[in-house]
Amino acid sequence: MAELKKISSSPHVRHEDSTAGIMLDVLIALLPTTIMGIYNFGISAFVLILVCIAACVCSELAFQYFTKRKITIGDFSAVVTGLLLALNLPASLPWWMAVLGSIFAIIIVKQLFGGIGQNFMNPALAARCFLLLSFAKAMTNFTYDAVTTATPLALLKAGEQVDVLRMFMGSTAGTIGETSTAALLIGGAYLLFKRVIDIRIPLSYIGSFAICILIYALAAGRGLDWSYLGAQLCGGGLMLGAIFMATDYVTSPITPKGRWVYGVILGVLTFVLRSPWNSTLAAEGVSYSILCGNLLVPVIERFTAPKAFGKGAKA
Repeated sequence: MAELKKISSSPHVRHEDSTAGIMLDVLIALLPTTIMGIYNFGISAFVLILVCIAACVCSELAFQYFTKRKITIGDFSAVVTGLLLALNLPASLPWWMAVLGSIFAIIIVKQLFGGIGQNFMNPALAARCFLLLSFAKAMTNFTYDAVTTATPLALLKAGEQVDVLRMFMGSTAGTIGETSTAALLIGGAYLLFKRVIDIRIPLSYIGSFAICILIYALAAGRGLDWSYLGAQLCGGGLMLGAIFMATDYVTSPITPKGRWVYGVILGVLTFVLRSPWNSTLAAEGVSYSILCGNLLVPVIERFTAPKAFGKGAKA
């Protein structure tokens, strides 16, 4: 009698990438902006990064241990969440607030919805908005060179001039990881080279936002104000959000057309929330836009799903 072969159900596609491998690539890509953040804001930024990472890993380990679930801290997803959260915080934030945000990100947003792959919004951004709503004063207290100062976007909104080159290099006030556009672009280039992210989302996000800014500049009589556009692109965490947050596998569309649509929605939402007539959310447009976009992903995927092979063909 011939030996029976066990054949598993489809799909049979295999790939060498693993969750841990992808997370390690993201951590490598975040190194330039992390180093730049520590260089800009000093030991306080370094301590806050360590606190967020440790709190996220410990929260995931404790929750899975006490609920008798499989321990998954070895996939480094909690480390990535902790690092991304820290990069979205001001270096002057008290450490205990960072711990609260880390617990919220891991337990409330991630684990209570089933763990990695099941969360409906980006945990790090959800935690940032939670902290912003709970501790608004501490979350908007930015310092640079030990001096409390406004962010470039706040100065721009007040009608003052900003140095776009300093914004691009990162020597300005802001959150730990959002200030250096150059460092973020280096990390983004690495992720694209390793094929960890798809260029559709960051390209459509940044492109649609830039178009909206140019249209506004023309309508406001500024003409093609490239300096104003450059400041908007380099400020407010746009690059950090477009490259590292909006491209999250779990909370972004999987369909090619859906990724274009998703990016455009994020770009337009960011412009609306950051617009000159909005007096409260100037610097927070990116966070809220991506979270709103996360909620729209199921609808986007439904209307951009490709037709099944042969469906709709003539008889």
